[in-house]
Amino acid sequence: MAKNIIKMVNLTKTYKIGEVEVHAIKSVNLSIDEGEFVAIMGASGSGKSTLMNLIGCLDTPTSGEYYLDGVNTGTLLKNDYAKIRNEKIGFVFQGFNLLSRTTALENAELPLMYDRSHRIKNPNKKAIEVLERVGLGERIHHEPNQLSGGQQQRVAIARALVNEPSLILADEPTGNLDSKMSVEIFSLFQKLNNEGITIVLVTHERDFAQFASRIIEIKDGVTVRDAKINNRLIGDDELKKINETVNNFD
Repeated sequence: MAKNIIKMVNLTKTYKIGEVEVHAIKSVNLSIDEGEFVAIMGASGSGKSTLMNLIGCLDTPTSGEYYLDGVNTGTLLKNDYAKIRNEKIGFVFQGFNLLSRTTALENAELPLMYDRSHRIKNPNKKAIEVLERVGLGERIHHEPNQLSGGQQQRVAIARALVNEPSLILADEPTGNLDSKMSVEIFSLFQKLNNEGITIVLVTHERDFAQFASRIIEIKDGVTVRDAKINNRLIGDDELKKINETVNNFD
């Protein structure tokens, strides 16, 4: 029986703007098991970004309970939140967030500078390992301006993997990429997921959500759909179709 990586019980997040209360998330009950690949969808203002911030321990709920990898986050102090983010979660963002005059290797190593527990004994070796894992073994000494957008996102994914997290959170990870590069990134996510890594993705693109194995839709702060994907897209197959189309035009 798979264990929960994420468990939310009546989770609510309310913001106060002047005299007005905004109920961003309303009594959400949600479980995500170890090894799942889940896409969270919703229109702008639906609450999906708030939900992602709560999952990533970047924000705290107003009420309810949130368990991350078995830990009740409501019992954590501020420093504990920073520790659990560093050890349990790898973040991948739309804008890559790479340091510009820093090599791929140095960017991938960055989270290990904040690893006070020193779980990773050889940071340099680990960073090289994850860069090779995402297909950038020959680009480790390149700076971001020497890499394509897809390669920069691969560096960001390597950086997310370097701490051996329980969970990868990806927020619109292909928003700055063209269609082919986007499919390459989703193909990589599927490979990592097949290796046992839990991935939670936020996207507004329904086509891209089809690369996941489960879709959760948020509307007005509540979940309105939670379903397995029966005919999911396979990244490698979609890349073949794209390449065949390009070859036919040549």
